[in-house]
Amino acid sequence: MFKKYLKKSSFESLEDFQKNFEIIVPEKFSFAYDVVDEYARTEPAKRAICWVNDQGETHDFTFADLKRESDETASFFQSLGIGRGDKVMLILKRRFEFWFSILALHKIGAVGVPATHLLTPKDLIYRNNAAGIKMIITVSEPEIVHSINEALAESPTVEKLVTVGEHTPEGWISFHDGVRNAKPFVAPRGEAASKNTDISLLYFTSGTTANPKMVVHDFTYPLGHLVTAKFWQNVENNGLHFTVSDTGWAKSVWGKLYGQWLVGAAVFVYDYEKFTPDDMLSKISEYGVTSFCAPPTIYRFLIREDFSKHDLTKLKWASVAGEPLNPVVYDTFYKQTGLKLREGFGQTETTLQIATFPWMEPKAGSMGVPSPQFDVHLIDGENKACEDGEVGQIVIRTSEKIPVGLFSGYYRDQEKTDSCYFGGNYYTGDLAWRDEDGYYWFVGRVDDVIKSSGYRIGPFEVESALMTHPAVIECAITGAPDEIRGQVVKASIILAPEYRPGSDELAKEIQEHVKTVTAPYKYPRIIEFVTELPKTISGKIRRVEIRERSKNKDI
Repeated sequence: MFKKYLKKSSFESLEDFQKNFEIIVPEKFSFAYDVVDEYARTEPAKRAICWVNDQGETHDFTFADLKRESDETASFFQSLGIGRGDKVMLILKRRFEFWFSILALHKIGAVGVPATHLLTPKDLIYRNNAAGIKMIITVSEPEIVHSINEALAESPTVEKLVTVGEHTPEGWISFHDGVRNAKPFVAPRGEAASKNTDISLLYFTSGTTANPKMVVHDFTYPLGHLVTAKFWQNVENNGLHFTVSDTGWAKSVWGKLYGQWLVGAAVFVYDYEKFTPDDMLSKISEYGVTSFCAPPTIYRFLIREDFSKHDLTKLKWASVAGEPLNPVVYDTFYKQTGLKLREGFGQTETTLQIATFPWMEPKAGSMGVPSPQFDVHLIDGENKACEDGEVGQIVIRTSEKIPVGLFSGYYRDQEKTDSCYFGGNYYTGDLAWRDEDGYYWFVGRVDDVIKSSGYRIGPFEVESALMTHPAVIECAITGAPDEIRGQVVKASIILAPEYRPGSDELAKEIQEHVKTVTAPYKYPRIIEFVTELPKTISGKIRRVEIRERSKNKDI
């Protein structure tokens, strides 16, 4: 399937890949029709989804199943008045109805707005009004339904509420009843049909420093994930790929939908309420997962398990993204599995920008090299190209063309769009440096870099050093105000259960440890032991909150 969308589909080396990779974009492309329905026509029995939950239920869906279900769902949505350009919020956790719904929205030209079930009424009000949400589809869980109902009075654009599950709350519409009673689907034609440049997805960013922004992706966006799946996650035709992600986050379409099906792999969906590392390893073993992708947090828990209890012989490839990877996690996972973690870097605004590709030897802690899909560069504060070893902002050149997979802008916010899209570049806001072999190393967000006594210190490198101490389970590095140095390095640390918090001796031991692992000037002069770290609803550390807390203290 994927070969018809690439000028060249097989590469002999990294140099060949970087020089000759090119995506072919049809004049009119719809992932639902051109990929899913095409598989249903040519290989109807081909497996698309292997869905299991923590209650022992299992469902396999073929592409013929997906065509049928998405057609019926699309007809149901049409009966509710949903059509081209309408915004539909999907709060479906890991329910298989998410896949039916997002394909249905693609078919009728509507806009999918995936969201997490952790949203509060305040969060929902902001999102409903910012995006102009017309319909919300969610699981029939009391807390989620209650939050949505609480937000309705201040969400005037919301017209329809649809619920998935056995119980249908008052004032809501049953998803399954609606699909069951749907008329035969008639695909939109003419002006009602989608165009390549139409909005297909709206994603809200994590909001680590301010209100979440709305990222716009058009109907060509799925093709951008050919690199993600084929050349980074290394998924195979008829393989089984498992990406750990809730459907509310962009990572889910990175690893549970577009690229995987383009390449011909089935996606493995593990629908669980509580993450248990040993259970996840059991599922990987039992169902024969062949490629796996997860954020470093998941790997940090997995490496504490006894891998000898599980048959992981079918697992051939493991990748990691979502946040920087600490080298100690890489080393431990390699010792336990023989697999070298392949790191990748991208944003909600993009597909995969930088990665460790198959022809490369991974370097623990390095993101890898730029994808040929994007013209990636590092620039300094004066917009000059950085030399090897020099920290600069990651930018994507857009002066010659807008690459497939790069967002169209921030919805209804031209000012924010213009703040990062100017001068022929897209400015990512992320800092990195490049070594002599061309590998990129993440430093941090522009706002997170600490300036102390003339030094620029990235939080990630200090966090990586801290993570090599056995007492440290999780940590966050921030800058704290200092009259003499401007800022000093502060470490907020969650300790392993066997260590006593608040010990001055332990704090000094950790400080000395960091001095031996990295440059001495980077060691944390302030250490606080905490039981939790402030995070966004997507699980990313809100360093801005820790910094604000430090400003309000007499340090």
